[in-house]
Amino acid sequence: MMTAFTIVAPGKTEFREVPVPVPAADEVLIRVCLVGYCGSDLNTFRGLNPMVSYPRIPGHEISGTLEAVGASVPTPWRPGMDVTLSPYTQCGECSACRQQRPNCCRRNQTLGVQRDGALTEFIVAPWNKLFASPALGLRELALVEPLTVGGHAAARGQVQAGDTVCVLGCGAIGLGAVAGAAFRGARVLAVDIDAAKLALASQAGASHTLDSSRCDLHAELQALTQGEGPDVVIEAIGLPATFTAAVDEVAFAGRVVYIGYAKHPVEYQTKLFVQKELDIRGSRNALPADFTAVIRLLEARRFPLAEVVTRVYPFRQAGQALADWHAVPAAFTKILIEM
Repeated sequence: MMTAFTIVAPGKTEFREVPVPVPAADEVLIRVCLVGYCGSDLNTFRGLNPMVSYPRIPGHEISGTLEAVGASVPTPWRPGMDVTLSPYTQCGECSACRQQRPNCCRRNQTLGVQRDGALTEFIVAPWNKLFASPALGLRELALVEPLTVGGHAAARGQVQAGDTVCVLGCGAIGLGAVAGAAFRGARVLAVDIDAAKLALASQAGASHTLDSSRCDLHAELQALTQGEGPDVVIEAIGLPATFTAAVDEVAFAGRVVYIGYAKHPVEYQTKLFVQKELDIRGSRNALPADFTAVIRLLEARRFPLAEVVTRVYPFRQAGQALADWHAVPAAFTKILIEM
């Protein structure tokens, strides 16, 4: 048996004893070392995650060490290797999977969301979901998955060298978009209302930071783009005001990418969709190529890892970490649980 941290109901957590999983022939057994908390985990704790049923073991941002490998696992994967993994499943049959976009598989089950996650001593995973880098430590590997979400948004926006990209929101996901766009050679304009998060955005690759609570955002973006507006706007907040701002501020023939979910209806001046001939795209989860790109970014030391991790809690304080985050959400960028 092993210990698992479980959210049993909104606001209520406990530790439970569950069986140690046994890997199938094409799976590996991972000793979990670090787990990062995501906004989905906080919403599960708050009772605001519609995709979750209780009880649920949370956690999908992980790093760990291979403990054992199944008989069919290829030789590059061996016990003792430090790894991270893609936490998503794919059905292989839906329209998304047929288009080689399994990140938005309609039947996806993410670790810690639709199925039990990684806040346990051990987990099993298919070997083809693994990623590794001898140049990265366990803490860096635990940051790969959350950074891929923003990195995938940059890919969805077809960001390239020479583009000007505006990222609305500099939380953990927005910082991934900042870093991903900058790593592609774009000039990045980062927008938030938190000075500390804007400072992190500068370290992640933003060339300009804008506090939208202290400036005229439209005037500033116009001044920085010679009156054109950004080529790409990536929305990483999920508010109606920022959903509409993305369309208002993007350049003619620009691209808008939405990562955040707006929790309330959004009202648009839809004439801008046509007048600007915009490409408006959603961005969900990440593809294997995004994991590879983020690993390259981290290997190049292009991300302020130490500054982004707000606090590391021991496993036995996993519930306290959620309670602390719930009480003062603005005080945290990234929480790690050390197993």
